[in-house]
Amino acid sequence: MELLLLVTHPEAGSIVRGMAEASHRAGIEWGAFLTNEGVKLLQDGAVVAALQQAACALVCQDSWNRHMAGQPCPLELNSQTGNSALVARAAHLVSL
Repeated sequence: MELLLLVTHPEAGSIVRGMAEASHRAGIEWGAFLTNEGVKLLQDGAVVAALQQAACALVCQDSWNRHMAGQPCPLELNSQTGNSALVARAAHLVSL
């Protein structure tokens, strides 16, 4: 995987969308892991649509349960172990 977006900030939506769309246009394999308050970005349909273009987009289940309890998650719930696996595969990591 060329690029991994590690999303932790709830106000990083425009950056996430821009990087996701640019990565998709460039044809590179990229992924995303959302954790902490970054999971709140999944309330934005445009962010969800951009992240659905990723080779792999995971959401920390613990963070989801803490910040978005009771709402369905539009992406795959996973754990910090999944995050570690993505980091190991990524050539470049951008933390937002």
